[in-house]
Amino acid sequence: MEGDCLSCMKYLMFLFNFFIFLGGACLLGVGIWVIVDPTGFREIVAANPLLFTGAYIMLAMGAMLFLLGFLGCCGAIRENKCLLLFFFMFILLIFLAELSAAILAFIFRENLTREFFTKELKKHYLRNNDTDVFSSTWNSVMITFACCGVNGPEDFEAVPHLPYSSWESTTPEACCQRELQSREGMFVNKEACLTGVERFQNRQGCYTVILNSFETYVYLAGALAIGVLAIELFAMIFAMCLFRGIQ
Repeated sequence: MEGDCLSCMKYLMFLFNFFIFLGGACLLGVGIWVIVDPTGFREIVAANPLLFTGAYIMLAMGAMLFLLGFLGCCGAIRENKCLLLFFFMFILLIFLAELSAAILAFIFRENLTREFFTKELKKHYLRNNDTDVFSSTWNSVMITFACCGVNGPEDFEAVPHLPYSSWESTTPEACCQRELQSREGMFVNKEACLTGVERFQNRQGCYTVILNSFETYVYLAGALAIGVLAIELFAMIFAMCLFRGIQ
């Protein structure tokens, strides 16, 4: 009976580690996508130190889970106590790190409010100055998502003009409609847009557009994170039980 229980524990351990292996592969894939994504999200990440750090943490965590899932599977099949102990200690560290990251994300979630982005835009945006990382990033986001400002074009009424600019339009070029939503795309009617003709402007704010675009992925990422934490917890329990059961 004890041998059957140990065998059952071994295969359960293998199963959970296989899921950890897959979870690590998913995190690795998402991290790589965030960093190399060509649609403009990459520039948001690069301009925000918190998101930039988070993307690389996701990459590192994915790689570690990928490796540890593989080691856990080997330790379970071979019934190697050293591999099992190594696996348990490192999966515990990863579990605590992920839990801490989730708590910090919950605590600092107010930094991602509409008011925060509006304040930062009015304070740092330099219109068509593409040498400024903040402005260039916002221009890329507005072009990619066909949106304007955080709430709409009215956000730019308080943004000062560049000292060498002779154009007095409050609407930046990035808010003008294009035939193709990229920097290379032709304007539908640039002059009319800049003179205030609304039908040639993107009127919807970027906060709502981006929130709607990524809402599904946020819930998916949250569900995936909870699932990974639960799998890691069970894997640690099975690893310790298997470690104690091996003679």
